[in-house]
Amino acid sequence: MDMSIFTRDDLKDISFRKITPEKVINQIERFKKGMPFTRVVKPCTVNDGITHFDDADVERYAEIFSTAQKSGRCTKFVPASGAASRMFKLLLGAYADLESKGSADDGDKKLASFISELGQYAFYNELKDKMHDEGIDLYDCINSGQVKTILEFLLFEKGLDLSNLPKGLIPFHKYPDGSRTPFHKYPDGSRTPFEEHLVEALNYVRDENGRISVHFTVAPQHEDKIKEHINNVIPRYERAGDEFIITYSCQKPSTDTIAVDPQDNPFRDEDGALLFRPGGHGALIENLSDLAGDIIFIKNIDNITTDRNKGLTFKYKKALGGYLVSLQEKIFSYLKTLKEDSVNDQFIEDMFKFLRTRLSVIPEQKISGGTAEEKKQYLIDMLNRPLRVCGMVENTGAPGGGPFWVKHTGGGVSIQIVESSQIDLEKPDQSEILQSATHFNPVDLVCGVKDCDGNPFDLNRYIDHDAGFISVKSKNGRELKAMELPGLWNGSMAFWNTVFVEVPAGTFSPVKTIFDLMNDDHRM
Repeated sequence: MDMSIFTRDDLKDISFRKITPEKVINQIERFKKGMPFTRVVKPCTVNDGITHFDDADVERYAEIFSTAQKSGRCTKFVPASGAASRMFKLLLGAYADLESKGSADDGDKKLASFISELGQYAFYNELKDKMHDEGIDLYDCINSGQVKTILEFLLFEKGLDLSNLPKGLIPFHKYPDGSRTPFHKYPDGSRTPFEEHLVEALNYVRDENGRISVHFTVAPQHEDKIKEHINNVIPRYERAGDEFIITYSCQKPSTDTIAVDPQDNPFRDEDGALLFRPGGHGALIENLSDLAGDIIFIKNIDNITTDRNKGLTFKYKKALGGYLVSLQEKIFSYLKTLKEDSVNDQFIEDMFKFLRTRLSVIPEQKISGGTAEEKKQYLIDMLNRPLRVCGMVENTGAPGGGPFWVKHTGGGVSIQIVESSQIDLEKPDQSEILQSATHFNPVDLVCGVKDCDGNPFDLNRYIDHDAGFISVKSKNGRELKAMELPGLWNGSMAFWNTVFVEVPAGTFSPVKTIFDLMNDDHRM
């Protein structure tokens, strides 16, 4: 490795970030080689990589899960560092047009629709009060078409500053006075996504002693504001005997990746300093590993719904958790036998059948011709891994990753979550497989991260480092190449044992733009 490319100041900067020079060199080499495409064999479908639960299955696995929940094994992990700016992209564009041209392009009528429906949004009353404090009547602004003034108070610092907040602090849901639903045991008014995740945690994480463990990953610049908000709202949701155990972490500087110029040399700014960029959500695998949990539910901050629709979510969360527990028990039993006892050929064959039918792992051909001891060691290695059960919804055209059968370098095949960017779309067969996918990944995961001896896995050992992503960006008018680490639920978990289960579309209610809050999933 040629360390001469680094100056003394470079090495100080690298050390400050708790990165090694060797790691930076490896990243530069990856830029030079490029990221290999994932070879998909076929999409996962129901009964071919995706398990379907009937009503009896859902009830049975939910009952199995209740024991694990009561015993305090569960934690909820919520990636919550995303900014809300993308939610308001159209409104920010409209404001810029009003500022520069005095008019906005509302040809698609979205802006006009937003203003006409403003009273139905959960932040309406707060916006009205903020404007009133400045001597401005929101109702008059709506009626007289003063859109620019409304957007100014909605989006920027003189008002609610929603476009600069983390998404989890945006009031999402409005609970009118007098509304009552099966899960409505809390005060009326508006709720943020952070609050809705607390409500969810109460229903499938709370143990028999009333402890509710939730972990949020947050951006450093928003950490204090988020903690203040959560500390203020927790008393609304804690019932007698309850105790929320809330922990936080930030993406580590050590997971930043170096940027390079178009010739794959380290990119340097105007002062000659190296440029590092955040490594993407895949960096959170270290936060997840540091948590050293047991059963961990992972769900994005914006994928929440109102109390009226939560019943389906709770039912399937518990069923997924119970399925994970039942698989774990089977795996742990097999591992104990493999490690402690002599096993016969029939037992070995049963293990391989379990791999194929329950974990969707088809070993490379050479394994079948190995000795009994080689097969035994292979089984121990394959079974002694973190386990995840992933909910999959039917594909309705939403962009993003999905479940596929994937061919590995050694010749084996397994099921993986694959993003479209990982697939070589210039190859007709690969493009056709992507287009024929029947299901979509909604990031609805239950993870078992302890081994059969009760020790937490080091999750960094199970990452496919070739599953990252390289993109072209610019800084101050200069082109650069940036690298994202393998995604949290695809490349970072590539060497976990994985199970896909079909879940109803009603369990998936993301908010990508402000207009999504007018969907039925987000109304009482």
